[in-house]
Amino acid sequence: MKDIFEFADGLGPIKIVHIYDPKCGLKAVVAIDNVARGPSIGGIRMAPDVTAEEAFRLARAMTLKNSAANLPHGGGKSVIFGDPKMEPAKKELLIRAFARAIRDLVEYIPGPDMGTDERCMAWIKDEIGRAVGLPPEIGGIPLDEIGATGLGLKASVEAAMKYCDFQLKGARVVVQGFGSVGKHAARFLGAKGTVLVAACDSHGTIFNPRGIDVGRLIALKDAGKNVIDYPDGDKLAADAVIDVECEIWIPAARPDVIRRDNVARLKTKLVPQGANIPFTAEAERILDKAGTLVLPDFIANAGGVICASVEYHGGTQAQALQTIEEKIFANTEEVLANAKKNGLLPRQAAVALAEARVRKAMAYRK
Repeated sequence: MKDIFEFADGLGPIKIVHIYDPKCGLKAVVAIDNVARGPSIGGIRMAPDVTAEEAFRLARAMTLKNSAANLPHGGGKSVIFGDPKMEPAKKELLIRAFARAIRDLVEYIPGPDMGTDERCMAWIKDEIGRAVGLPPEIGGIPLDEIGATGLGLKASVEAAMKYCDFQLKGARVVVQGFGSVGKHAARFLGAKGTVLVAACDSHGTIFNPRGIDVGRLIALKDAGKNVIDYPDGDKLAADAVIDVECEIWIPAARPDVIRRDNVARLKTKLVPQGANIPFTAEAERILDKAGTLVLPDFIANAGGVICASVEYHGGTQAQALQTIEEKIFANTEEVLANAKKNGLLPRQAAVALAEARVRKAMAYRK
């Protein structure tokens, strides 16, 4: 693992804060990357194996994501060490302790991420008065319920179709990580005529070349089951999801799932990245040479933070949905056009777009 300071550059980070509260067992890291465009927005991730490096890399992804989406916010991220499925009372104790610890980090606005949800954000709002991704009963837009990130992925795919040699209707879709992002991406794309042929969670992969009933699989997951409990299909190891041939392969889980050692197993034409930093830079270069179009995470999966920004500034759910589709479709079009025109990888074009906006904002700061 790299030392966290090896990642520092002219954009950030401005703060890396380690938090430890022995009374409740809280261990966490907050990374605030850049606030030139405004206070940073970024989710709180809870998992047993999170790291400070992961927090910073995700914070930088949020800086780029918020800038690319032209939001008045910078990037930040938090990680809490722990099992997100812990007993609810224990989880509330940790989340509230975390909230009190970040009370004075006023340049950071927390939101939900893997392992946390709108209930957690309600606890934080109750403690310190600021959070996004809140329950609707206290003014929030339920981004997981409406599928904000999945809607954005659908918009990015639609924008990318002019650069692909297949039609959206009938396209085979594979989802790696059938959670709050993956299931809604499958649902929105399914409404456009795609066919889900495989999906995985941490317990395994379900595969059916004839198609999986998305609504049925979502209902099963919402009931607390695993994808391999779906009755109609082959039950495979979780990692086998990489090998399923398809037109659209959606990573919607953890960072670095596709790397140099496994990228050759991927047989797909389009990758809208639902997770943050799901592929290594080397893997993206290899895929580009092989003719696979990769839509960068901070362009394709910005639906959640766009929704959070609309909520933070007092907008409605209808405004959030419209803004997500419009911004992500337009940004994907712009990035892919610039990439083609200048002979760049999509990520290179996306980073150039986002960094230019951040540096312009930084020029107005002391």
